[in-house]
Amino acid sequence: MGEVDPAFIQAQEHRPKPDFTRAEGIPLIDLSTISSPNSILDNDQALGVLVEEIGDACKNWGFFQVINHGVPLAKRQNIEKASRIFFDQPLEEKRKVRRSEEKVLGYYDTEHTRNIRDWKEVFDLNVQDPTVVPASYKPDDEELTRWFNQWPEYPADLREVCEEYATEMEKLAYKLTELIALSLGLPEDRFHGFLQEQTSFIRLNHYPPCPVPDLALGVGRHKDGIVLTILAQDDVGGLQVKRKTDGEWLWVKPTPNAYIINVGDIIQVWSNDTYESVEHRAMVNSGRERFSIPYFLAPAHYTNVQPLEELTNQQNPAKYKPYNWGKYLVTRKRSNFQKLDVENLQIHHFKIPESELAEKLD
Repeated sequence: MGEVDPAFIQAQEHRPKPDFTRAEGIPLIDLSTISSPNSILDNDQALGVLVEEIGDACKNWGFFQVINHGVPLAKRQNIEKASRIFFDQPLEEKRKVRRSEEKVLGYYDTEHTRNIRDWKEVFDLNVQDPTVVPASYKPDDEELTRWFNQWPEYPADLREVCEEYATEMEKLAYKLTELIALSLGLPEDRFHGFLQEQTSFIRLNHYPPCPVPDLALGVGRHKDGIVLTILAQDDVGGLQVKRKTDGEWLWVKPTPNAYIINVGDIIQVWSNDTYESVEHRAMVNSGRERFSIPYFLAPAHYTNVQPLEELTNQQNPAKYKPYNWGKYLVTRKRSNFQKLDVENLQIHHFKIPESELAEKLD
């Protein structure tokens, strides 16, 4: 292991296999029906096919890739270039915008997933600047606070590039939520009301070459607690998805100029488990650095997340108790800065026990 800190080392059962399986079958969905300037939005047949594809992908995989999505390639290239320039700086420069409990956005290089340190460094920024959130994780504390982005001196255009990219991501995210709503039999704007004062954020990820790629992970296994994630990954690749049918970890081959979409925990709750958030992780390698840029779509802090009334009935009662998104978010952020004695907050903590559901069905 040489000089590698043991804090990075995964337990035996969670270490990546050198002979990993390539993901065959993760849906690749063409959005040109709704993205091209000449698209015919009232073409019910084409839209119906697309909605069905989205629904099948959400149900069977929880992950899919999209092409012809309408995001200008130049906007993606600009943020990828700025990200590389930022991370290429000396550590002392990057740490001038380091995250802390008071400034929760910015640079960070000691993040842990499930109490194991990730082999990565990140830069976080909120899409709405500032973003309003609860001041405390305590349920009875109603005070609010504002999270502000931190911007480095260099590269000088990082703020402009990130804000332009965020605008494109928001457009794509709204399209995707509309398609997902339609696939659940809901009005296409069903989710819009939750996103008016959203807490969405973008993360710039840098995974340096790792001398022990068989022992460490760039990001350990996890699910995303938000509505949905839109991921841009470079040509190196490293994302692995846990297949629902057999629990096998599958490596997602990068597709040029595609985005990888995954269903988040909130859609799982809204859909009352019709769609499920799926575990994923990021591998590292010893030869090449890797970059990725996820956009995390998240609702307003005052959103109470619970199964939607339209998707529950006496035969299919709500499987989750309501929870406040802002408190959930702040509780999760708190665990970034202090090692908690309890498991990080997850949606299964709000799941109604099967015995209670059975009583409702009687």
